[in-house]
Amino acid sequence: MQDFQSEFLEFVLDNEILKFGEFTLKSGRVSPYFFNAGLFNNGEKLAFLAKCYATAIAYSEQEFDVMFGPAYKGIPLVSASAIALANNHGLNKPFCFNRKEAKDHGEGGLIVGAELSGNVLIIDDVITAGTAIREAVEIIQNNNAKLSGIAVAMDRQERGISELSAIQEIEQTYQIAVTNIIDLQNIIDYLEASSDSILQQHLSAVAAYREKYGV
Repeated sequence: MQDFQSEFLEFVLDNEILKFGEFTLKSGRVSPYFFNAGLFNNGEKLAFLAKCYATAIAYSEQEFDVMFGPAYKGIPLVSASAIALANNHGLNKPFCFNRKEAKDHGEGGLIVGAELSGNVLIIDDVITAGTAIREAVEIIQNNNAKLSGIAVAMDRQERGISELSAIQEIEQTYQIAVTNIIDLQNIIDYLEASSDSILQQHLSAVAAYREKYGV
């Protein structure tokens, strides 16, 4: 595990963005943990999240021309990540995002910010079913651009309907790599290494869930 991943896990635990217990997911599965990216909801938290996105992107060495944040959650993520990449890694990349409804005055159109062209890196929080990503890819292709990669905060490494996870299906379909800040294995590794007896109590449940539903 990289230092930025350990730091990220400490932060999300301290701020109760990552919680342990029993959580019923949209799929109906009862998960022993829950990651709520919506709780990165103030300036300090968003700045930290963006710093971690930027580090993960730089570490992955993904090559791209422009960053795209799908509305609505992707808008603050792509904006903040672009700042962090420029400030912390010397990568001054253009970014843009989409509107849900086309604007017929002013500059018009669906895309706000830089031109959506060339190789595109999508910035999003998580990939659950992959529906939002497919919609974003359609926007990218409609602008004659090409998806080159995706960056998300967390990969649950969990099977969907098939034996693959939603992220694996996306990678296979579009022949790209999905970069994450953390994944489920990082959480398990962190729990195993922790000296906190309360955290260690959750290890067996998380490991069992991975064994049952993991990819």
